Amino acid sequence: MKAIILKWNQISLVKRILAGIIAGIILALIVPGATGVGLFGTLFVSALKAVAPVLVLFLVMSAISNHAKGRQTNMKSILVLYGISTFLAGLVAVIASFIFPVSLSLVTGSTDLTPPEGILEVLRTLLLQVVDNPVNALMKANYIGILAWAILLGLALRSAKEGTKSLLTNVSDAVSQIVKWVIQLAPFGIMGLVFESITANGLASLLDYGKLLLLLVGCMLFIALVVNPLIVYARLRKNPYPLVLTCLRESGITAFFTRSSAANIPINMRLCEKLKLNPDTYSVSIPLGATINMAGAAVTISVLTLAAVHTLGIQVDFGTALILSILSAIAAAGASGVAGGSLLLIPLACSLFGISNDIAMQVVGVGYIIGVLQDSCETALNSSSDVLFTATAEYAKKRKEENATIAKA
Repeated sequence: MKAIILKWNQISLVKRILAGIIAGIILALIVPGATGVGLFGTLFVSALKAVAPVLVLFLVMSAISNHAKGRQTNMKSILVLYGISTFLAGLVAVIASFIFPVSLSLVTGSTDLTPPEGILEVLRTLLLQVVDNPVNALMKANYIGILAWAILLGLALRSAKEGTKSLLTNVSDAVSQIVKWVIQLAPFGIMGLVFESITANGLASLLDYGKLLLLLVGCMLFIALVVNPLIVYARLRKNPYPLVLTCLRESGITAFFTRSSAANIPINMRLCEKLKLNPDTYSVSIPLGATINMAGAAVTISVLTLAAVHTLGIQVDFGTALILSILSAIAAAGASGVAGGSLLLIPLACSLFGISNDIAMQVVGVGYIIGVLQDSCETALNSSSDVLFTATAEYAKKRKEENATIAKA
């Protein structure tokens, strides 16, 4: 038995996950009544969600408290890349919606949902998350609050004794080891998630919304395979696709099935470690990216809003469309702070065109119907680009240093 486990662990994690996907599909088709299989997926996602907040807290605290003066990080560059990608995602979605207009057969939406009343409410929610009680932030996986406390405690502990810093490092390493154990179970968790998705949702209900789904997924693929690589190329001046495809393969696949940027934080941390990135940087940029790097959400907000606009026959000029791109980028950054995620920010964007809340909530209802694929693709794009831009900023810094060295020589 031990030999079998060793052989299994020697296979790359990506290949094991692909085996889990195939097994989940086969089981869903052959024994759809075996509901116990889905439990593997539930347990896997729950384990990731449970360990991620603790991991972020101690990783960030340890990294900042042990940070030597004069050692540079790339957070400013990473934040710029996050912002550019999210804005361009909204812009691409707007342009695509004009080229391929989609109309909706509006249905009755949920009446118990409460969308934000304006962009100020989204920003207010984010600010309140910053000053959240640390225990409450950990319990509710409020990563903005966790980051704020981790940064403050890390800064306060920079003058602590070496023994205290060593203890923080040891705890951080211990939590990271637990994460590695959980990630080794990913193939079984993905198998359960695939099984549950196919048996519970199927694809028949999505046929009527195929055109809308095609536009959404097409935009996200365009961002992932064209826009993001162009951004990376602009910074690195070399073929971006090896890095892009690595991030999509090793981060995007798990994010697609877990449908949670928070749950994918440990996966991204592991990938950053594999890429030999600076822990001082990625211990902050990855959890921050899971909150504010939301290109997929910007696409969802823009496409569904303009679908409502086309359905109602509202004429939109370029200036208003550009404002929608900016609004969707800002709103997307606050998506994680609003119950319901990016879909509940659609009424906020619809208000830009004078669309009533009743109709906007019907659009939200359509969003939930197609949410099986829409949310999966959105999360895969968001989460994989967290690692992509963290790596890009670091590689760009190294390239700049190498060029400076050559120039001096």
